[in-house]
Amino acid sequence: MTATVTDTAEVELAIGGMTCASCAARIEKKLNRMDGVEATVNYATEKARVSYRGEDVSVADLIATVEATGYTAAPPAPAPARTSTPDESATNTPDDEVNALRPLRQRLITAVALALPVIAMAMVPALQIEYWQWLSLTLAAPVVTYAAWPFHRAAWNNARHGAATMDTLISVGTSAAFLWSLWALFFGTAGMPGMTHPFEFTIARSDGAGNIYLEAAAGVTAFILAGRYFEARSKRKAGAALKALLELGAREVTVLRDGREQLIAAADLQVGDRFLVRPGEKIATDGTVVEGSSAVDASMLTGESVPVEAGVGDSVTGATLNVGGRLVVEATRIGADTQLARMAKLVEEAQNGKAAAQRLADKISAVFVPLVIALALATFGFWLGSGSGLTAAFTAAVAVLIIACPCALGLATPTALMVGTGRGAQLGILIKGPEVLETTRKVDTIVLDKTGTVTTGRMTLLKVHTAETTDEAEVLCLAGALEHSSEHPIAQAVATGAAERVGTLPTPEDFANIPGLGVQGIVDGHAVLVGREKLLAEWAMALPVELERAKAEAEAEAAGRTVIAVAWDGEARAVLEVADAVKETSPEAIRRLRALGLTPILLTGDNKAVAESVAAEVGIDEVIAEVMPQDKVDVVKKLQAEGRSVAMVGDGVNDAAALAQADLGLAMGTGTDAAIEAGDLTLVRGDLRAAADAIRLSRKTLGTIRSNLFWAFSYNVAALPLAAAGLLNPMIAGAAMAFSSVFVVGNSLRLRSFRAVG
Repeated sequence: MTATVTDTAEVELAIGGMTCASCAARIEKKLNRMDGVEATVNYATEKARVSYRGEDVSVADLIATVEATGYTAAPPAPAPARTSTPDESATNTPDDEVNALRPLRQRLITAVALALPVIAMAMVPALQIEYWQWLSLTLAAPVVTYAAWPFHRAAWNNARHGAATMDTLISVGTSAAFLWSLWALFFGTAGMPGMTHPFEFTIARSDGAGNIYLEAAAGVTAFILAGRYFEARSKRKAGAALKALLELGAREVTVLRDGREQLIAAADLQVGDRFLVRPGEKIATDGTVVEGSSAVDASMLTGESVPVEAGVGDSVTGATLNVGGRLVVEATRIGADTQLARMAKLVEEAQNGKAAAQRLADKISAVFVPLVIALALATFGFWLGSGSGLTAAFTAAVAVLIIACPCALGLATPTALMVGTGRGAQLGILIKGPEVLETTRKVDTIVLDKTGTVTTGRMTLLKVHTAETTDEAEVLCLAGALEHSSEHPIAQAVATGAAERVGTLPTPEDFANIPGLGVQGIVDGHAVLVGREKLLAEWAMALPVELERAKAEAEAEAAGRTVIAVAWDGEARAVLEVADAVKETSPEAIRRLRALGLTPILLTGDNKAVAESVAAEVGIDEVIAEVMPQDKVDVVKKLQAEGRSVAMVGDGVNDAAALAQADLGLAMGTGTDAAIEAGDLTLVRGDLRAAADAIRLSRKTLGTIRSNLFWAFSYNVAALPLAAAGLLNPMIAGAAMAFSSVFVVGNSLRLRSFRAVG
């Protein structure tokens, strides 16, 4: 049979051993050189998605290629069916994350505890007791060997494949400093009793026999490990969006078998099973209602702010909430076929589809490292050839490597990120990592979810229209008392609004829920009806002209509100307007976003009338309504295809995939875990104005990182000619390194003065 394009297979590999974004790029490059292979490697999720022709390449070949590049690869373990216990999720548990980070944390603690006294003794002459240099060696040795081992291992892998990264520079610099210190201690004069390092600034040629560089080797290792640890902690959360999505589903379900109720794990449901859903329970899987009727809150999945009435023959979706009556549902889709599972897949694809952000420091290192090594070799050759002797030549070459050792370069990103994210947290803004900052500079379009983002996300009583002879307080008292006994979100909105306006509500003497229509009961001796106009019609009651007019205006296309009628003692008395209210701060937030050069777009699963009404109220010109979750992803992709850099703000499960697909995802902290984990920035307060502050802070933090990198790099470059000339006193090298580090830290601390507008 002739191979066709349909013979292409796809596999996802778990990649191990990557230490920077350039590692991912190298693996991707190697895989794409194979015949019939197309691969994308994501450094953040540590996964490679590979398409390949089965007749030419096998999974074993792909793994062998990755391993030949110096990394590990394996197909992810098969995800078990979701069970009734949350700790058996297919994604990493918190314990897994702790275990994975433990070795790095142990190395960091070791490095910091031992490096601090080494640095102190080298920089403070008063601490240089007799034989202090040997104490420094004892403390520094575990730092340069055990704590720095990941850098040495990565540098070796890079060298085997002709590449150089930050790891190469760190390994070479710390090793050179340590090895030279060993030579000076054992074969030079540095090991003599009473040896000191005076803290003085002189430029003079030295043979290096009396100089040790242990503080440089230990200090750099500790600084860089700290940055790597905080980066790894952030990276470990990459799969949390999928975990949050999967955990939304019901764990257990009551099935009806042979006329009996039986509690089983939701994962054991089969297509065709009938299961019971009581009020307040989640619907276990996608299905069709075969008995009962109720209101179903699907807002987390669809974005629809008003609960949907579901009766016999209607389709319902797994993970949505039954807020009304008792339902019996027949399962139509289970496992990977459900809408929830498909949304999880969308999030995963969107995350893997993002190009891995290239670290600025690694970009510099890719050019800087080979140049430094070449300069060190050239320096050694020049001084040796000029007859200065082996010791002087080696001293100058080592000085080049030491001054190039990236102490400040390694601090540039983590310190700015630490201060920026800390200040953000104080303002209710959580920034996930440096990749996020690079994106904020470029975004020009911001897509806003409606429900829970621009609006409050909950139904609110907005207006009360009464008949001529009816008192508003009496309407609220009677209607609020009756609705207080109902679990329906619209009923709760009326009850809450009534209690806020009139105070304590009476207790109904009788209450009955009329599925799909409303409620009825006896309150203070009055026979009260609250619900749809159809409910009143069944009792032969019609709305008077003034109430009919108010209802028509409220339900007009421009308003898009839900209207319910109130009647008692055989007469229609009032109509109530209920809607998902716009947050008071939303109009101001839109103005701030426009001031940052962003074009706002309202994107929602709600109906067009409601969406346009909200957009007009807050000042948004472009509206895209009535979209399903997969459509939201498509809208973001379409905008990106037009050349726009898209930011997305949302709070629901229905936004998770779009948040992951967007160039910049901003999740409202008042929303679902799935949305928060899929976003790049989290706005803890749930205030849309924080979105503008988040982008401003992110841009400022990125600017600080860039200036840090520039100055750190400049210090290294400026001192390299002195080192190559053999004029670099070790104390000047240490002081220059310390000054560049202090400058970087001080520059980063300026972010603490960032203020939110207004």
